[in-house]
Amino acid sequence: MLELTALQTETQTLLDAINYTWILVVTFLIFFMHAGFAMLEAGQVRSKNVSNQLTKNLLTWSIGVSVFFLIGAGVDSLVGGGSFAPAYGSSGTGWISWLYGAVFAMTAATIVSGAVAGRAKLRAYVTYTFLLAAVIYPVVSGMAWYDAGLLGIDGFVGSTFGVAFDDFAGGTVVHAMGGIAGLTAAWVLGPRIGRFNDDGSANVIPGHSMTFAVLGTLMLAFGWYGFNVGTSAIFNGEGAFLGEQLGRVAMTTTLAMAAGAMAAGGVAWAKTGKVDTLYVANGLLAGLVGITAIPHAATWWGAFLVGSVAGAQLPIVFSIVEKRLNIDDVCAVFPVHGSAGVIGTLMLPVVVAPSYLGATSRVDMFLAQLTGVVVIVAWTVLTTGLIWGVLRALGQARVSREHEQEGLDVSEHGVETYPEFGDEGAAVADGGTVRTDGGVASTESDTSSELRSDGGLASGENHVPAERTADERSD
Repeated sequence: MLELTALQTETQTLLDAINYTWILVVTFLIFFMHAGFAMLEAGQVRSKNVSNQLTKNLLTWSIGVSVFFLIGAGVDSLVGGGSFAPAYGSSGTGWISWLYGAVFAMTAATIVSGAVAGRAKLRAYVTYTFLLAAVIYPVVSGMAWYDAGLLGIDGFVGSTFGVAFDDFAGGTVVHAMGGIAGLTAAWVLGPRIGRFNDDGSANVIPGHSMTFAVLGTLMLAFGWYGFNVGTSAIFNGEGAFLGEQLGRVAMTTTLAMAAGAMAAGGVAWAKTGKVDTLYVANGLLAGLVGITAIPHAATWWGAFLVGSVAGAQLPIVFSIVEKRLNIDDVCAVFPVHGSAGVIGTLMLPVVVAPSYLGATSRVDMFLAQLTGVVVIVAWTVLTTGLIWGVLRALGQARVSREHEQEGLDVSEHGVETYPEFGDEGAAVADGGTVRTDGGVASTESDTSSELRSDGGLASGENHVPAERTADERSD
């Protein structure tokens, strides 16, 4: 065995220090995405459910990261072909690696909260988050991100097709898994009160703040550079600078993001004659999700193509989920994360750079990608449907009709996010009451309309707008 010289040892220590510092910085960027998810989801729910949504985001991180430390990281290692090695048995740089894995796991977990907003019991959501962090996500990451895992080069997929399932930063492992889990949970829970009519037609239940939603979108986009670019190390094992990979990932991530926003806005405009702001925002995210599996391998034109397809499918898939399936996916997590992640992952053979493809057959590459997607989708639907199905059978999945109408902020937390605009004497967490400032405030159950300062009409929280969506007006 060759011994390293003192200079080689010092150089290797420096390279390791740079790489691990890089990992910590991008880990913090990915953690910041939780602030983006919190704002995005809070903006897309009713004002009476904002505190509930924010609480879910806080608990997703707090409970999930603890469970991943104690159980999930060990399951991930075991499924990846190693032994059960929980993070508490590690030390030093091993804990850096655990934290890096944890922020990916918690991103998958928090996506689900947006789909079940407005009617899921907090205890049910916490239970599911616990199981996702302990088992559901670690099984997926273990299968996909270890050479010896089922989808790895030394596993079933690699031995069958000669190439591994390729998901660079979690387009399917994280985002599609979270989006599909959210859709499954929303289907089991059923829609919010008033979301659909007896004939299956849909009613609009708008979120309370477009500003929050767009702010959250841009915060997520900022953190996404940690997600994608951060997945690439700066130096490889031989000490060579990975400038080609870093540059390609940064470029493709940016172009796909831009293309997703433009495509979603364009499809919405073609359907309705209006450029829907929320579609543009969610299209930007769909473009990011679409490229997340393959930013290291896609060409520049491929980034535009993937982002455009991911953004364009958003209004179409959301309409199918809403009008055909009658599933109430509040924050559109399936078209943004689920279908966009799957589509981007499967497009790898189409947009792959020749230098990355090498001698690999595009057909074999596609079959490897398809197998990975099918396995992950099947596992996610099965486990998520089972857990939420059991919770529903036990009567623990959904709040009561009265609590849903009252709002989850009051029924689940005893607070109001905007107390000055609610009933005088509204409850707060310490048991006291809140008085308004003497102005006129409409109550939660008010179905009348009051004059806004701009001359328009403002309706009460529980009023389902009589007007149809832009999509419905165009039909």
